[in-house]
Amino acid sequence: MSHATSSHVMNTYLRQNVAFVRGEGVWLWDEEGRRYLDALAGIAVNTLGYGHPKLKKALLERVASGVLHTSNLWRIPEQEAAAERVAAITGLDEVFFCNSGLEANEAAIKIARKYGHERGVAEPAIVVMEKAFHGRSLATLSATGSRKVQAGFEPLVSGFVRVPLNDLEAVRQVAEHNKNVVAVFIEPIQGEGGINVARLEYLRGLKEICERKEWLFMSDEVQCGLGRSGKWFVYQHAGFLPDVVPLAKGLGSGVPVGACVVGGRARGVLKPGNHGSTFGGNPLAMSAVVATIDAIKEEGLIESAARVGELMRGALAAANIGQVRGMGLMIGVELARPCGELVKAALEAGLVINVTADNVIRLLPPLVMNEAEGREVVERLQPLVRAFLDRRAAA
Repeated sequence: MSHATSSHVMNTYLRQNVAFVRGEGVWLWDEEGRRYLDALAGIAVNTLGYGHPKLKKALLERVASGVLHTSNLWRIPEQEAAAERVAAITGLDEVFFCNSGLEANEAAIKIARKYGHERGVAEPAIVVMEKAFHGRSLATLSATGSRKVQAGFEPLVSGFVRVPLNDLEAVRQVAEHNKNVVAVFIEPIQGEGGINVARLEYLRGLKEICERKEWLFMSDEVQCGLGRSGKWFVYQHAGFLPDVVPLAKGLGSGVPVGACVVGGRARGVLKPGNHGSTFGGNPLAMSAVVATIDAIKEEGLIESAARVGELMRGALAAANIGQVRGMGLMIGVELARPCGELVKAALEAGLVINVTADNVIRLLPPLVMNEAEGREVVERLQPLVRAFLDRRAAA
């Protein structure tokens, strides 16, 4: 592995001492030429893996044009093309482009508040879930269900009502007693929280409450969206349309881009002057969005994610190394004890993984991963986990 040097980069991450300098497909190489199988995709970002010809061609053409940014003071044809594609795959109507999942979620929170004010609610509130993660700005960390994320940044932003995931009765109680609520905000699969999957009947029940109370249903698909679950979006498994869908991570296959997509009750809530972004929707990012969505469609990557994910979850369950959960290529393996040390052990075995919520191995491979590569992930991971568990048992 590479050797770290002194750096002026702010110390906000506990980084592994390896630097990846080249990639192809689902493989990465470090500075010393060692090869790694990537089962993390930059935390669900590198949808098309590395060196994808369609993405490379689109970005090279955009750079060659000399126009990477013009600002939203003018029409941006690439933004219109990207918005058309996003509207088509979401089933919704309007797309606001930004630069990250945090910004997409900020936009969602602002939409909910403005929607509430327009309905005469002076202090609009949003129902959020325990163990949720929506970002690290003051509003999104206040919506996040993690004291670890919030600690040291109080006072938190008010206006969030927290309930347990998959507990419909808790939401019914809120609906009965809190007249300020205007929206439900949910990750249908919690990523940072430990790959916790919302039951489809729970999502449908939430939607029914939203319809009855005229609340917005806001589905945070920043990590689980864009084909990762085996459909474009998790809400499509449940068979309904939300009002607000924040997106980011895999939307540009590595180029920073986010989007807040709206329809239903949220359509038209934001008007000129209500929200904006200097970089959001610039031609460079939009070229990546168009190339990513087109490649997912043309190469059948959603069907592949469902197939390869099922194979991997089945193999992990058969290995009996921990509790396996997830959908498609969003997979968690929960162990009985904290297992952060597995990240380094995996790197030494040429495998890129992550541990979240202290004891959940998180696998988020590029959607271009094939069945043989999916099997290899499990084959490399299984002995590492067994050795870890054996060491812990002996201790």
